[in-house]
Amino acid sequence: MIEDARFLREGFVPHEVVHRDPEVEHLSGVLDPVTRGEPAETALLTGPSGVGKTCIAKFTTDRLREERLDIETLYVNCWQNYSAYRTLYRILEGLGGNLDIHRQSTPRDELIERLRNYTGEHCVLVLDEVDQLQGKRILYDLHEFSQFSMVLIANSENELFADTDARLTSRLRGSERVHFDRYGLDALVAIMAQRVDKGLAPDTIDPSFLETIADEAAGDARFALSILRSAAQAADRDGADAITDERIMNAIPQAREAVRQKSLETLTPHQRAIYDIIEEAGTIEPPDLYDAYRDRVDDAKTDRTVRNYLSKMEQYNLIDAEGTSRDRIYQLARAQ
Repeated sequence: MIEDARFLREGFVPHEVVHRDPEVEHLSGVLDPVTRGEPAETALLTGPSGVGKTCIAKFTTDRLREERLDIETLYVNCWQNYSAYRTLYRILEGLGGNLDIHRQSTPRDELIERLRNYTGEHCVLVLDEVDQLQGKRILYDLHEFSQFSMVLIANSENELFADTDARLTSRLRGSERVHFDRYGLDALVAIMAQRVDKGLAPDTIDPSFLETIADEAAGDARFALSILRSAAQAADRDGADAITDERIMNAIPQAREAVRQKSLETLTPHQRAIYDIIEEAGTIEPPDLYDAYRDRVDDAKTDRTVRNYLSKMEQYNLIDAEGTSRDRIYQLARAQ
């Protein structure tokens, strides 16, 4: 049944994208100076989870590399590499300049200096989940280096700017904005149809079932593709020649749990501590949550940073917040 598993994988970037032409054209226009050997303005891609921000960033930078041999592109996930040091290390690693760096002993300033002295091809840096970066001062440094252009990806501007100093905020507010709204039902169906056509055997799934998946996913392509992938894997394991409606219904909770587990694995130690506190409490108000968090960790972040963590976990459907800011309570997200 599965003829090319690549097309069902979450991180796969297709050769053609559907229902994101305006966003592709906008980002391509922002990066166009790079094709002339000039630095581009910083691009800021915002929108909720599962709306194609990462896919479009990778797709557009891949097209740049197809057009020009003298352009380098690098992708770094700042949630997985949440410290400034880790992000700098990954950038240098991608440029081949970390061979003699000792991760425990090389000063961060030395990493910055190596990037300052980089003389290779102009590099477009895609920094994903950049709102999770601890130590955003490095964005100011990278902005100053003309050999780099940046594409920054975040869920919202507010979270990105929440703990940045005035100088960096001023620079970032001048970025070119590319906002992504949630996909409509027709768009999700088209995205899945493209993956089905390339990844599965013919006549494997009734097109109407894709509407069922899209309706369940509510604009989240990551969740929609997870449902499709789970259903296809189950059918393939059983040697079936078609994906039935029953398999799709069974795949929905499996896919939701798979997405949840992946999001949990992504949490930083501080975010995981907050998640565990909420899980243990059942429901908890912000003052009690902040107190428990400060008791649990040695180097507690500010309340403002904790609020950003909570907002991030809400966006990834790990927790729910109910009530206004004065009487809010937090609890783990309920299964839908």
